[in-house]
Amino acid sequence: MTDLDLTILMPCLNEAETLAFCVRQAAAAITASGVSGEVVVADNGSTDGSQEIARAEGARVVDVATRGYGAALITGIEAARGKYVMMADADASYHFEHLPRFLPRLDEGYDLVMGNRFAGAIERGAMPPLHKYIGNPVLSTIGRVFFGIPVRDFHCGLRAFRRDSILGLNLRTTGMEFASEMVVRSSLAGLRMAEVPTTLSPDGRSRPPHLRSWRDGWRHLRFLLLYSPRWLFFYPGLAALLVGVVLSAALLPGPLAIGAYSFDVDTLTYTLGLVLIGAHITVFAVSAKVFGTQEGFLPVNPQFERLFKFITLETGLLFGCLLLLIGAGMLGYAVFLWHATGFGHLSPTHMLRVTLPSATLLMLGVEVIFGSFFLSLLGLNRR
Repeated sequence: MTDLDLTILMPCLNEAETLAFCVRQAAAAITASGVSGEVVVADNGSTDGSQEIARAEGARVVDVATRGYGAALITGIEAARGKYVMMADADASYHFEHLPRFLPRLDEGYDLVMGNRFAGAIERGAMPPLHKYIGNPVLSTIGRVFFGIPVRDFHCGLRAFRRDSILGLNLRTTGMEFASEMVVRSSLAGLRMAEVPTTLSPDGRSRPPHLRSWRDGWRHLRFLLLYSPRWLFFYPGLAALLVGVVLSAALLPGPLAIGAYSFDVDTLTYTLGLVLIGAHITVFAVSAKVFGTQEGFLPVNPQFERLFKFITLETGLLFGCLLLLIGAGMLGYAVFLWHATGFGHLSPTHMLRVTLPSATLLMLGVEVIFGSFFLSLLGLNRR
């Protein structure tokens, strides 16, 4: 029940060195802003007395049994009593006094307001060069390209949002990739997002951070790929298919010479293989989209829904059978040529221009037929 204006939420795992400072700073920000609020610490099983420190400073402690940054925040958001939630780490690296930068944007109707450290300030020693110049910029750029999100700092840990809007997303990831999931799922759900500048200070703890650069960077990238079947499957598959078809068409009539280089049936073998690879990946793209929509972690796409009305099991079977018939016809022609020689010797380069496309069409026909059955199975609820 949301009976307060604001909850400031901090995930916590053994933050005894900095927790008291963060709770005091958060409480002071609430008071200075003149809103009714609370400070909640979502504790992930601390063994250094963090829970007692938080309570002594007036924070409400929520115990979270499942380990992980995302798990702590999900539980904390569910337990929050504020209409708005501001979240930040309990390591003294973020500035809770920047709360007045976030609240007006939420009052304007934005659902998620992100801090942007690159538009604000990154103090010396606050962010490793690997994160500052490669990790954050690359992952944020991928997110903007894949999802069209107007956010330039995907991984800023200081952000504020409408509690009911974020709960409605049914966020699932339990690790550090939760930061990306919140932004991506908000965009896919059509939530309004904005950014405000903020400052990142050096971590106030003497121990190493929980974040692991390569492991957690990969988890963020993996999440972005899995939530975008278009970029993971469809665009690469379509590109491979088109390139394979164009090159194969150029090689089918005979050898192709480009300058001093000559391309013949050996190259044709690989270009037709590229056609098969492209077709496989494209089927994965459609399957992933159907599955993601059915499971609720990808939004319904009206254009895709209209297309799905025409791509039925029956049309897939008809197209697959057509490919099989053409492939079988070419196979029959190859046998006829062989028969004309008394089943003797034939020119390998000449015959491969018949048998390779024939085998490719036969395999594509099988792919289309069984792929159609699989897609129909995935889409049973849709039907």
